[in-house]
Amino acid sequence: MNMTTNTAAMAKLIIITGMSGAGKTIAVQSLEDLGFFCVDNLPPVLIPKFAELIEQSKGKIGKVALVIDLRGREFFTALSESLSYIQDHYTIQCEILFLDATDSVLVQRYKETRRRHPLAPDGMPLEGIALERRLLEDLKGWATQVIDTSNIKPAQLKERIVSRFSNLEKNTISVNVISFGFKYGMPIDADLIYDVRFLPNPHYVEHLRPNTGQHPEVYEYVMKWPETQEFMSKLLDMLNFLIPLYKKEGKSQVVVGIGCTGGKHRSVATAEYLGRMLGSSETEIVRVSHRDAERDRH
Repeated sequence: MNMTTNTAAMAKLIIITGMSGAGKTIAVQSLEDLGFFCVDNLPPVLIPKFAELIEQSKGKIGKVALVIDLRGREFFTALSESLSYIQDHYTIQCEILFLDATDSVLVQRYKETRRRHPLAPDGMPLEGIALERRLLEDLKGWATQVIDTSNIKPAQLKERIVSRFSNLEKNTISVNVISFGFKYGMPIDADLIYDVRFLPNPHYVEHLRPNTGQHPEVYEYVMKWPETQEFMSKLLDMLNFLIPLYKKEGKSQVVVGIGCTGGKHRSVATAEYLGRMLGSSETEIVRVSHRDAERDRH
C-alpha cells in the first residue's frame, strides 16, 4: 500500500500507531511541537470524515497527526478501507508511523509504570503483547516508517521524529545506517540487513581490540583488504540502486543494518563508510548510529 503522494502543497496526515508502550505519547507530543493538529485514539472509521474536514479547511488545517491503537480495536478492521478511501477521494499526503520495541523491553516498561496491558487487563503483560503483535502484523507492513524504540531514550526518539517530519514537505527520504552485533540480536526495524562477519576481524589484533570501528586505525585495518574494497563497491552500488526505488514506492525512511559478531569493529567501520559515501542527493538524509559499539565497555 503506497500511502504517499509527492506534492509539496498537500495537507499532511500522519497515522501514529504501533505497540502499546513503544512511545506513541512521545511521538504525538513531538508532532505537536512541529505544529501538527493531533487527535488521540480516533476510531479508524472516522478517518474519512476527518479527512473531509481537512480538505474543506482550504489549508487552515494543513498538518494532522492521528493516534490509532488497539484501544479502539473494534474499529481496527476499518483502517485499511479508510486509508484507501482517502487515497482515492482526497489530495492528502498520508504516512503511517509505526513504533515498535522488543517484547522484553515492553514488559519492563509495563513493570516500571505498573500499568496493565490493554489486551490483558487481568493477565500477564506478555500475553497482551503477543496478541497485540499478531493483530498489528499487517499494519506494520503498511507503515512508511518503523522506529524501534528498544534501545533509544525518549529524547532520541523525539529527535528522530522531529528530524523526519520537519522535512516532510521537502520530499526527503531518511537513510538510517545502524551497526549492530549479531550476538545481541538483529534490529527489528531494519529494512535491509548485511552481514560483514566474513571481513578480517580487528578483534584478533591486540592493539586494535579495545577501539571501535570509528577509530582511524581500526577503520583503516578493515578497509585495507581487497575483499573489503570489492564488497564496499558492490554494497554501495546496490544501495544507490535501491534507495531511489524505496523513495518512489513512498517510503520516507530506509533502515540499513550492518552486522558483525559483536557490533564493535567491522560493522561500525562499514557503517561509517556508508555514511560518508551515501546521500549525494539533496533529498536524502543519511544518519549513522552504532547500537552495540560501546556495549562491552559498560
